[in-house]
Formats: sequence, structure tokens, C-alpha cells
Amino acid sequence: MRTNSGPAEDLLIELDRDARVPLHRQIEASIRAGIRAGRLRSGASLPPTRTLAAGLGVSRGVVVEAYQQLVAEGYLVSRSGGYTQVAASMPPAATATAAGAGSAASMAQPAARRADFRVDFGYGRTDVSQFPRAAWLRSVRTVLTTTPNDRFAYLDGRGVPELRGALCDYLNRVRGTSSVPGNVVICNGYAQGISLLIQVLVRHGARRIALEDPSSSDDARVLAVAAGLDVVGIPVGPDGVQVDALHRAEADAVVLTPSHQWPTGGVLSAAARAEVIRWAKRRGAIVVEDDYDAEYRYDRSPVGAMQGLAPDHVVYCGTASKTLAPGLRLGWLVVPPQLVADVAEAKVLADRGSPVIDQLTFADFLARGEFDRHLRRMRPVYRRRRDALLDALRTHLPDLEPAGVAAGQHVVAWLPLDLDEAAVVTAAARHGLGIHGVGPYRIAGTGPGGLIFGYAILGESAIAEGVALLAAAIREVRRP
Repeated sequence: MRTNSGPAEDLLIELDRDARVPLHRQIEASIRAGIRAGRLRSGASLPPTRTLAAGLGVSRGVVVEAYQQLVAEGYLVSRSGGYTQVAASMPPAATATAAGAGSAASMAQPAARRADFRVDFGYGRTDVSQFPRAAWLRSVRTVLTTTPNDRFAYLDGRGVPELRGALCDYLNRVRGTSSVPGNVVICNGYAQGISLLIQVLVRHGARRIALEDPSSSDDARVLAVAAGLDVVGIPVGPDGVQVDALHRAEADAVVLTPSHQWPTGGVLSAAARAEVIRWAKRRGAIVVEDDYDAEYRYDRSPVGAMQGLAPDHVVYCGTASKTLAPGLRLGWLVVPPQLVADVAEAKVLADRGSPVIDQLTFADFLARGEFDRHLRRMRPVYRRRRDALLDALRTHLPDLEPAGVAAGQHVVAWLPLDLDEAAVVTAAARHGLGIHGVGPYRIAGTGPGGLIFGYAILGESAIAEGVALLAAAIREVRRP
């Protein structure tokens, strides 16, 4: 059997020249399937018939016939000037398929990511409009004009030495870590970092991992289950994870957000941190410290990283996602010496290393002090938005109890006992407000009702409007 895959102008067509199906029918079927599956989107331009025919090694008439049939069926439209596009509206069969795909995507997206909300308190977003473009561009220019040629070749899995050194200087100075460049591994954000760590922990014999309860449901929890680890939730109180429950968990590793627990905002006390370290040393376990939101503190002194207390038992995880922009895909791990080689090897196997120019740019950005300046500029911005949220809650919803307000880019507000969390979230959506409840992020599935207010990308007037919408929704829920 002989096939021809012709990706002319990014349009993939597979032809089986030994089949009894005419070539123009095979072209029709491939394009039709691409449209139904969503690979060819509404309005996308197709290659000219002559170009596609040359790429496939067929006569132009074969492609013309295929295009004409799909135009007749409503999948394509022919525009003046001789070019062809995917139609804006699909025939019934394709519409059903597209709707199904859209429904699946909607189910995969959190409710508060919908674009049609008047106000969206969705969490986990940073104000990317404030990205320091001019300073970043200066660093890019420096990198492109001064970097030795050998830095653009393949490097080892830990990342470029310049960034590892600059990160150690920054983290040791600002976060109180005890890091050396040789123990730093650069990764593509926290999601890849925790994935690499879980792979290595399983290879080292880990069988059970403990996670804070509640905690994020889209990274460590999913990856641990996929790797075959037993996942156990450790309850979180006002001051972070409950260490006595950790002792009973018999876990080989624990993932913590000790500086600003996600989502409740609790800060793990010094005594609790010391007890977690004692637990890790006694069991030979690993503590994965996700230093979530640590850079944004408003009403209290910074809390040092746990990694500085026990570098041989704590993996420190940090990213530029909340401080600069998630689209940079820049993260870093400070790894205990006994795990560095395995984590670096896992990184190489994953993608051969993060982009070198981005790493070198961030290294220069750090070394120039631009990162510090950007954080100093953004803290008062986020603090004003946090204050606007707290003022609005006091005015419109005084019976909600805010928590975790001293840091970060979100606030949790606990609901009074007479309000059902799911009912409030649903009613809020009807009023044009996007907001998440705490319940979906619980592992054990029990606990008080609460709402997560992400405020980082909202102006103060939008915040006030959003809380007013929530108040109207709660009145609706309470109405007999």
C-alpha cells in the first residue's frame, strides 16, 4: 500500500492510491473529517487548488472537484479572488459534532472562565497588562547581542547556568532558601515541575503522596493518580495543614503551599513547619514546597521558605506565572542533592530543556534588579484591589467571613451555615457573576461552604459591581 501525506500549507490530506475510492473522494473525506473534528476552524483559508494539487501529486482537477463537492455540502465557501474557506456555519451533521466538542470543552472549563459574565472572580490569574515590556525587551537585546554561541546548543537538563545562578541569588536573599546553582532545575512552570517530581518519586519507590485538603485539582492530584500513587488528603485549618493528620497518613511525600495555602490562605506556623521537617526526616520523606503567592504580601512580614530549614528533604517550587505572566512558562525547582540528577534526566526526556533565550532573558532581568522593581510596583496595585474587595464585602455581605487576606491574589470568604455553596454559585451565574466555590477542591468532600474571589485582573469598580451582584444572588437563594 502506498500513501501520500501532503501537508501543503498545513492542510493534512492522506491518500491511499491503492484503494478503490477515487482520489477526489478521499480528499473530500479528509477535509470533511478535519472540519468536523475542529482541526479546521470556521473561516480558516484552504490552500489554492493548484498548490494543494502539487503538494499531493495529483491533477488540479481532482482538487477542484473535491472543493466543489464540499462547497455544495456547505462545509466550504468559495470567495471572490479564487480562495476557499471553511464555512462560518456547518451542515447539521457537522454542527452536532462541533456542539459535542464544545460541550466537552465547557465541562472541562471551570464555570468562572465563561466569557459572558459581567464580572468574573475567577482565580489564578495575574494582570498580564502590567507585564514590564520595556525592561524585558532590554534584557532580550542584551541576550541576543552578548550571549556566547555555545549557549544556544543543547544544555544539560538543569537549565542555563546564568539563570540558575541568578535565581539562587534572588531566592536566598528574598525567600531565605539554601540553594546552590547545581541543585536548581529550570522547568516550564509548576505543572511540569510537579510532573517531573512525581515521576522521580515513583522511581525512588514512593507509593503514597499527601496533599492539602482542599487543594488544586488540576496538577499534583491528577498527576499522582495517573502515576499510580495513593493520594491522601490532609485537612487544612486556619493556619495551614494539620500536622497531626500528616503523621497518620504514612505518606512518602507531601505537597504544601505553606506561605499562602491555596485556596484558604492559611500560613503554616513556625512550629508546624518544624514539625513537618521532623516528620520528613523521620520517614525519609520529601516535602514539595509550592511557594504559591509568596511574593505578594500586604499586611505582614514575608514568611521564609521551608527549603531553607531542610535542603535535603524539601523541594522548592517557584514560577513566574503570578509575578510576570503565565505565558512565559518559566518555573524552577530547588532539588535535594540526591534527586537532582534524576529530575534533570526527566526534564531532558520530557522536552530536551526549556527555551534558552527565555532563560537567559529572565537571568538578565533578575540580575538587573528589574524583577524586584516590578514586584514593588505591583504590590500596591493588587493591595488596592484586595482592599476594594474587602470594603465591598463589608458593605454588601457582612455575614461572609473573609480569610487569607494578608497575601496573594485571591480571598476566600466562608459562607454562613444557612447558605448552600453550590446554590450560591449557580445563582451568581444567573446574575452574571463568575465565582468558584471551595467544595470542588476538597479531597474528602466535606467542610464549610466558601467562595474564592480572584481579584488580580479586576478594577475597583468591577470588584464593587461583582460583590453587589453576589449580594443579589444570595438574596435570591435566601428568598423563601
